Amino acid sequence: MLRGLHSWLGLAAALLVSFMAITGAVLSLQPAFDFAASSASSDGTVAELAAGVAAHFTDPLQIIRSANGTVTVYATADDGQQLAMMVDAASGTPLAPQVSTPVFAFFKELHRSLFLGQAGRAVAGLAAVALAVLAAFGFVLLLRRLGGWRRLFAPAHGRLSQRLHVELSRLSVILLLVTASSGVYLTLVQFGFLPDGSDTGFIAYPASSAGTPATISELPALQDVPVSSLRQLDFPVKDDPADVFALTTNSGSGFVDRVSGALLDFTPNSLAQNIYETIYMLHTGQGAWWFALLLGIASLGAPVLGLTGLLIWWRRRRNLPRIAGNVARQKADTIILVGSENNSSWAFARTLHAALTAKGHAVHAAAMNSLETDYRSAERMFILASTHGDGDAPRSADRFFERLDRYTSVPQFRYAVLGFGDKSFTGFCAYAEQVDEALAARGWRRLQPLARIDRQSTQAFAQWGRTTGMRLRTELALEHAPERRQTRRLVLVGRKDYGTEVQAPTCVLRFAAAETHGRTYGQRLLARHRLPRFSPGDLVGILPPGSSIPRYYSIASHSRAGALEICVRLHPGGECSEFLHGLTPGNKVEAFVERRPDFHPGHGTAPLVMIGAGTGIAPFAGFIRSNSRHRPLHLYWGGRDPRSDFLYGELLVDCLTDKRLTRLVTSFSRPMSGAYIQDRMREEAPRLLALARSGARFMVCGGREMGAAVRLALSEILTPHGLDLETLKSRKRYVEDVY
Repeated sequence: MLRGLHSWLGLAAALLVSFMAITGAVLSLQPAFDFAASSASSDGTVAELAAGVAAHFTDPLQIIRSANGTVTVYATADDGQQLAMMVDAASGTPLAPQVSTPVFAFFKELHRSLFLGQAGRAVAGLAAVALAVLAAFGFVLLLRRLGGWRRLFAPAHGRLSQRLHVELSRLSVILLLVTASSGVYLTLVQFGFLPDGSDTGFIAYPASSAGTPATISELPALQDVPVSSLRQLDFPVKDDPADVFALTTNSGSGFVDRVSGALLDFTPNSLAQNIYETIYMLHTGQGAWWFALLLGIASLGAPVLGLTGLLIWWRRRRNLPRIAGNVARQKADTIILVGSENNSSWAFARTLHAALTAKGHAVHAAAMNSLETDYRSAERMFILASTHGDGDAPRSADRFFERLDRYTSVPQFRYAVLGFGDKSFTGFCAYAEQVDEALAARGWRRLQPLARIDRQSTQAFAQWGRTTGMRLRTELALEHAPERRQTRRLVLVGRKDYGTEVQAPTCVLRFAAAETHGRTYGQRLLARHRLPRFSPGDLVGILPPGSSIPRYYSIASHSRAGALEICVRLHPGGECSEFLHGLTPGNKVEAFVERRPDFHPGHGTAPLVMIGAGTGIAPFAGFIRSNSRHRPLHLYWGGRDPRSDFLYGELLVDCLTDKRLTRLVTSFSRPMSGAYIQDRMREEAPRLLALARSGARFMVCGGREMGAAVRLALSEILTPHGLDLETLKSRKRYVEDVY
């Protein structure tokens, strides 16, 4: 709910908040300009400054020192005209006429009231309220995303817009919260809801002692006040021997007897006045030019945060599966929560939603990460959870347990978990099992036992529907037709074969956009722009002929290279691998790209340790190719025979030479050594431990058995030294893509 409020408030107030932030950033320059124009020294006393002013001006009226250090004298000239002159803070020597800056005056009125008077001030106040709420919500969401206070400065992951949003939030959210909340306070003061301490009533000037006025430089009360504490000094009227000096300092105001130099009727600042002046400084930076510049820089981050937030919201909305007739969660009697990595489980949720709706139920469907505690009308909850990798949570459910911890009591509704997975994996429906066990351990009541769907079987789903209908005492026909993903046609432009001699046929396939594939440079350039956007580590889903179920392969290239490259191992009886191995240049495939920002190397400078075997080298080859900044990359890779299936061998040698690859450790199980990559890792234990301690990120790609062996080996290396994989996982320093 908090993320939703943050998003909608940001969308509603984006333009106004950005406008106020930009005008505020312009005004943040004024304290620095004033400071630069002020006298370098203000170490003297007010007595010395006033004496210097009296010596240089015939009839001085007033000295005003701004918060930023500029000293201005107002005086009457010989011709009777009033003048304003900036003077040296130590000697009172005139420097230049005081001239207001029209640019700052314009932006000040624009920022405060939009030139609309009190109505404009109210609008500016609402903008401050919106920014304060956005900053507060954003800070809480930032802590949630990064994993708490201790992870506040952990590396950010995701798309560029997401990383930029997180980084700017880290840098500016506190200052934005300060300037926004102080703006709200000043608005309340402006409209009389809070006092500023300035209403002190009528002030009666005391009379000066009789006698000859003393020399200004010898007045004790003025000698005791440093120029740095001065705000204003009013000179006595020349022709009135009873008049006194009126003195205002940072701590209060009073009067100075011109004869004795004594301080008369000094009134300290009230608490309300001190609070007002402190908050005014925090909002404007007046008196702290460096802080004003920080506020200005933070304010410039607000429009960028708005833009990146809009992009994140738009992508989330665009990727959110559409479900017709989805009711609000507070009004729903049935809740469907979906945990999916690539949205395939959403199609089953849509079928279930439609069937229940047809039976008269009010149904609400959402991602598992959207679990809430206020399902007021709910009678039942269905959780459709797929399993990512070898037992991990899918992308739309990776915060489910965190949200589950908010429940302090057992809900009234019953639940049922339906798992989706692939029996060929050892972790078949493992995440769904974790969810079911966690709910049962908390005392939640099952509607029916955990059920599992293998490889998106429509028959198994229909049978589960019949069982569920019996529990609900109604007929529930789940006639699910798999949805075909929107695809693009790609044409094979090149292939390289490996592994035939060791009975492990593997090929590297390169595809271009079919619509514009050609031989001319112009056609190749056009083809590059017709490809979907992707990076190494993303997945391409390929639909074999006659099938609506995609097979996924790691991408080894970047879309800006104009080709999509994958590695495919031939699996006898494998529908898609046999299809791909039978392709020749010019043949076409139907494919789509599945972005995987969590399996990208990130943009830090910490070392990257890549561990894989066989075709698991694909994303790593792409990372290495793109490493133009020479980030430390360490590749641990295993194959069968260096003479037959050393995938990307030539590329790796070249990259070692030009430093795009820091270190290469290989292990070939044939013909003699019989060693695997996990064995080489154990041999390299001191080096891997040192890399882990230096902040390295570990990425693993390959078969599930290899992944399990790598986890065991790495645990053996790290655990005795106080490091563990779970901690690395929580900090996004250990990620897997196993299949």
